[in-house]
Amino acid sequence: MMKNNEIKSACKLRRPRLLILGCGDVGMRLLPLVRNRFRVFAVTSQASRCGELRAAGAVPIVADLDQPAAVARLAGLAHYVVHLAPPPSEGPKDRRTRNLTAILPHGGTLVYISTTGVYGDCGGAWIDEARTVDPRNARAKRRIDAEQVLREWARRSGARLGILRVPGIYAQDRLPVERLNKGTPALRDEDDVYTNHIHADDLARIAALALFRAQSCRVYHAVDDSELKMGEYFDAVADAFGLPRAPRLPRDELARAVSPMLLSFMSESRRLRNDRIKLELGVRLRYPCVDDALKQMRQPPDPS
Repeated sequence: MMKNNEIKSACKLRRPRLLILGCGDVGMRLLPLVRNRFRVFAVTSQASRCGELRAAGAVPIVADLDQPAAVARLAGLAHYVVHLAPPPSEGPKDRRTRNLTAILPHGGTLVYISTTGVYGDCGGAWIDEARTVDPRNARAKRRIDAEQVLREWARRSGARLGILRVPGIYAQDRLPVERLNKGTPALRDEDDVYTNHIHADDLARIAALALFRAQSCRVYHAVDDSELKMGEYFDAVADAFGLPRAPRLPRDELARAVSPMLLSFMSESRRLRNDRIKLELGVRLRYPCVDDALKQMRQPPDPS
């Protein structure tokens, strides 16, 4: 665990400092993109991950973001912040982010990872960032609360805030393989919903660019170019890895076969435009479509 005197010593280095809150999978992918530009502090809730974070070039800090004393230790550490920590699992408000605003830097830069779930069901329509939010579940409502609290902090403190609204994140180890193996059903095509996707590596690159290029209090859709219904996504993964395709059911039958949480994901349909990340952040997606990534995942590793 990082001691207070070690933190102070690290702070004396000349490179600007970046604080990553909730440095999990996406944070680990972000580290190689920023560690040469910043002195990076990575917050984790698990002491067992300190070695992994150090090896990746970060100064690890073990902290429970729900504890005020732990949050207070982070005050003044960095002028730049990437907020990857999820909201608490209960309640209508994101108390975790509300606590964090007390230590966020005045005049600093923050990139917040939110969710495209804040739009609710859009009936499959194409939408851009000007779409009015309409969260349908508690998870999305907590994200909206966090966005609003951070906007107030940014305006009050003269900080620059970029909000990335993120859909389903996928990668080699983040595919619905277990679901396919279990034979969990999907909706038949006429009942199916449009979903949106982003590869974890592309999300890390978008976050890195947003640190420098995001306009303050601006929302960006961190999504790829795919136009897929949920069942089509499952079929693509199944075909890529030689797995059985998910059985298809009408909505009334599927409602009796899956959990309420899974059903909620199958009740929202939208297609998100991503022009803003390309025009304003200069993003060039490594994996423009899910199929591009799946083709690479299917290839055998290079023996060299």
